Amino acid sequence: MQFIRAIVFSAASVALAAAPIFAAQPPPTAQGEYVPATPGTATEQLPAAPLVLAAYAFVWVATMVYVWTIWRRLGKVEDDLNALERKSARTTR
Repeated sequence: MQFIRAIVFSAASVALAAAPIFAAQPPPTAQGEYVPATPGTATEQLPAAPLVLAAYAFVWVATMVYVWTIWRRLGKVEDDLNALERKSARTTR
């Protein structure tokens, strides 16, 4: 009984190990010679210039907005520091 299990287990292992070999697709057939592309055939082309310009514009606008918000927040901090300095000057006198 154990001998039959060993044979079945071995056969199943070989079948599972060989499954990818049978599932592989055959290689494509090779051409006999070089065939150049015919001029004027329609190929998909994306205009890169507008996309690059849009990306750069987005980055610059985002950077300017970020710098502007930092500038505003820094102005508020300076106002708070000036108010604190005035308050501390009044209380020490």
